[in-house]
Amino acid sequence: MSKTTIALEAAVATVLENTPKDAPQTNRQRVYVDRAFAQILKLIAPRIRHFVRQYGLTAHWEDAEQCCAIAVHRAIESYDPTKAQFTTFVNWQIRGELQSLRFRLMTDQRPSAKKVEATTISLSALATSPDGDEISPEAMIEDEDALGRTEAGASDYLAEGAVSDLIDAYVDQLRKVGVEALRRRPRAKGADAPVRRSGPFKTVDPVEMEKLEAKLQRDREIVERRIFETATLDEISNDTGVTKERIRQITKRATKALVEIATEQPRFAVMAEDARRAMPPARPRRSAAVAAAKVSLLPDPSALHNRLAHVEAIEAERRSYITPALPVMQLVMH
Repeated sequence: MSKTTIALEAAVATVLENTPKDAPQTNRQRVYVDRAFAQILKLIAPRIRHFVRQYGLTAHWEDAEQCCAIAVHRAIESYDPTKAQFTTFVNWQIRGELQSLRFRLMTDQRPSAKKVEATTISLSALATSPDGDEISPEAMIEDEDALGRTEAGASDYLAEGAVSDLIDAYVDQLRKVGVEALRRRPRAKGADAPVRRSGPFKTVDPVEMEKLEAKLQRDREIVERRIFETATLDEISNDTGVTKERIRQITKRATKALVEIATEQPRFAVMAEDARRAMPPARPRRSAAVAAAKVSLLPDPSALHNRLAHVEAIEAERRSYITPALPVMQLVMH
């Protein structure tokens, strides 16, 4: 073998040794591979120039060199030292890439194509701009709703992230309250009771902490599905095993806490502003003085039935149906 063939075999062996298939490549291995690949291109540079001239691609020299580099890379990946030498194997790879490039750039040179006057062209040549430049098929495809869908998708993504952060803040608040309640709980009696320290560093029973985390996870699911996903009470009750009334209580408490968190923390200022806009205006309440002035405990003297001035007794005429000894009372109204 010649010196070039021996050097090519050594460089290819270096590339294969530092290209593991079952493990990630380290930085040192990448350096070795880059150096060996540059050495391979340097050794076969004369034959690359020869093949470029042979296939008549001198006018497209840069494209031809790129195709040859791709051919060398593919040859290294599929090279088997037990079947052939690399210097022979890489020649066929370079020839194939250059032939493919010539078919893409020039008229098809195959005899069968000459019989039917076939021509290999690029899809980019199907359309031209007013200036005469080629337009790619991707530029010809125009979707009028693409911008709207993109903005809607971005808005949904940001909204989901903000909602998740808001619920996390609410759950953290519940966790702090729950842990503090567990620390204030009196120590259980018995030998098997967990040891708790006194003071601010009082430990919490791991079993109780697991129960608290399970409860917080359940409340998070209820809040997320009921408030932000508008799931029905029946669906949530069937999935979580919590009664409808308890779900209403959790949702009501969470709604108030979420509004407070969104109002206090600056990162949720936009959500708090939207919530205030969405809430209906509050009905004005009547003051106690106005209500007392309109409702009085005394009767209205202007009413007709309250206008009794005095009572007069008159002597009734003696008739057959009136007893002479009984006077008749007459109400005089003003």
